[in-house]
Amino acid sequence: MTREQRLTMANAAMERAADLARDAELHARHSESRHRAQPLAAAGALWVAIARGHADIAVLLPEDAQEDTDV
Repeated sequence: MTREQRLTMANAAMERAADLARDAELHARHSESRHRAQPLAAAGALWVAIARGHADIAVLLPEDAQEDTDV
């Protein structure tokens, strides 16, 4: 996987985390659905960790690396 692909995956994971955070906040504001906020926030935190992992790997890859197709 190239650096650019890893960064794209990190970005997608952060977007997912942001969506879950918005959903968690929405549910936290309503007493009838407040019980849904914590699981959504936890899922968002997991997506943040996934994004960090992809970003950490991307930092280690050269900027101009070509994808290795010889497996």
